[in-house]
Amino acid sequence: MKLITKKNIIPVICITYTIVSIVLTALEVFIKGKINPTQVNIFLFLLLSILGVGVLSQHYRLEKFSPLAMIIIQYLTAIAIILISLKTASYFIKIHPSGYRDMTLSFSIPYFIGAVIYYISLRLEVRKQNRIIEKIKKNNNPMP
Repeated sequence: MKLITKKNIIPVICITYTIVSIVLTALEVFIKGKINPTQVNIFLFLLLSILGVGVLSQHYRLEKFSPLAMIIIQYLTAIAIILISLKTASYFIKIHPSGYRDMTLSFSIPYFIGAVIYYISLRLEVRKQNRIIEKIKKNNNPMP
C-alpha cells in the first residue's frame, strides 16, 4: 500500500516542510534563548495560517447566508481577531505605525487566494456528491 501517491504528494510535501520549519525554528529559539525577527515571522505566519484555515473550516455554520455574505463574514471575523490581537500586543510591545495595515495585507492576500481555492474545491465536491446521490436514486427507483 502506498501512503504517498500522485494525488497527495503536494500536500505531503507542504505538511512536511511546515513541520520541519516550525520544529527547527522552535529548536533554534530554545537553544539560543532568544528570538529574531525572521523567527517571529515564521511563527506569526503559522498563527495566521491556523486562523485562516480555522475561519474557512467554519463555513457550514454560515450556510443560511448567501455565499458572498458568508465569505465577507468569515473575512471580517478573521480581520477582527487580527486587529484585536495587535491592539492587545501593543500594550506589551511597540507596534510600527503601519503595522495594522501591513498585518491586514499580509493576511488578506493569501487568505483570499486560499478562500477562492477552498470554495471552488468545495463546490466541485458538492457537485460530485450530488451526482452520486442522483445515481443512487436512479438505481433504487428504476422506471417501469
